[in-house]
Amino acid sequence: MKIAVTSKGTTLEDQVDPRFGRCANFVIVETDDMRFEAIENNNASVGGGAGIQSGQLVADKDATVVLTGNCGPKAFRTLEAADIEIVIGASGTIRNAIEQYTSGQLSATASANVESHAGVNP
Repeated sequence: MKIAVTSKGTTLEDQVDPRFGRCANFVIVETDDMRFEAIENNNASVGGGAGIQSGQLVADKDATVVLTGNCGPKAFRTLEAADIEIVIGASGTIRNAIEQYTSGQLSATASANVESHAGVNP
């Protein structure tokens, strides 16, 4: 299974970024063997639509699950439309978040958990 995790860095030992649309990076992990690819999130600095564009980026990488701290309504709808499971509340290292998910400690959410944002965060 391919899991996309919002990340502050580019390795499995880096911390989960609590933001989805404006996270620094996505680490795409193949859980069968823990191979991963780190992708810089160029949508982090766009004026608007970061959640939508980031959701499309994750969908284009064929992820079936997203682990993140928070997810806004536009990103949630984009991921949901792509049939990607959304898990919020992830924290710690990327490796730890994956282990928590695969062991059943983290589960999918039915809705966004933050309000819609516009523009770049200060």
